[in-house]
Amino acid sequence: MVMTRSSIFSLAAAAILVLPIVAAAQGTVRIVQTNSAGDNVHIIDPVTNKVVGEIQGIERAHGAAPSPDGRWLYVANEADDTVDIVDVEALKVIKKVPLTGRPNNIAVTPDGRKVYTAIAEAPGALDVLDTSTNEIVATISVHGGVHNTYVTPDGKYAIAGMVGGRNITVVDTMTDRPVWTTYFDLGIRPMAFDTNPDGSTRHIYAQLSNFNGFGVVDFETRKEVTRIEFPEVPPDQQTPGHGGNTAHGLGVTPDNKYLVGNSSFNSSVYVYSLPDLELVGGVRVGHSPNWVTITPDSKYAYISLSGNNSVAVVEIPTVKKVAEIPTGGQVPKRNATLILP
Repeated sequence: MVMTRSSIFSLAAAAILVLPIVAAAQGTVRIVQTNSAGDNVHIIDPVTNKVVGEIQGIERAHGAAPSPDGRWLYVANEADDTVDIVDVEALKVIKKVPLTGRPNNIAVTPDGRKVYTAIAEAPGALDVLDTSTNEIVATISVHGGVHNTYVTPDGKYAIAGMVGGRNITVVDTMTDRPVWTTYFDLGIRPMAFDTNPDGSTRHIYAQLSNFNGFGVVDFETRKEVTRIEFPEVPPDQQTPGHGGNTAHGLGVTPDNKYLVGNSSFNSSVYVYSLPDLELVGGVRVGHSPNWVTITPDSKYAYISLSGNNSVAVVEIPTVKKVAEIPTGGQVPKRNATLILP
């Protein structure tokens, strides 16, 4: 094919036109930061690293999870025992859905059809919200009060982690029935998941009560295969007294290349390569790192600092703290990544 000058210009113009379309398709990214001792939720722009929005009227927000289309945000409200549904465009609560008990963390299926809320109050359960009606349609009995709940990346399973019950219970999201349980010697804190090449779940990474590191569960065999301890730091760099949350906050990058883990005890964040779990590095970030959310490009981790009332930003490949954002919130904990339409 002979390329004329006009055809080259036409192709160049087409390429220029394609770039904004791709950017628009990816959506605008926002970081959602809850405040466990306040009555508001903050929205952070990861481009400017500034607070650009605030949702008011959600007291003692625990977990927050956005819908896949970016239109809705679901927040577990510990003060009212509700799931608060937020219109993201308006930044307002449009409905408060009563739950069967006091909630903790919350998760949405990848298709956006169901929201699973951890019920920490005894005897413990997962409440299931149908997003087509915004009503609770099922309550799933599990083995104890649920602290953290997640949905696996492929959407096939909801995962319930129990502190007192010291187990992980896996629920089939098609039937909403438990299918297997693995017990531990310590309570289950935050979890994260990596995947096999076909998208199925490869490992559960679980932080454990009073353990400065995390355990690794092989999803196929349903057994803990190893336990990784974070590096030791000198006594003058330790921050004890976290009520079992010695290590709190885990995340796997969307590209499946890194695991990011918080050590509240060390006031640090550590990055491990996947799947070999080799330590890439660590960085001190501030008082009481509590939760991790990661940008879609896998480059940055946003770390809530409960003791600083701020959010740290860590560049993942270089393991460097590149920013700290004062939010004005009280005791920020759970956070999430939101992609706007």
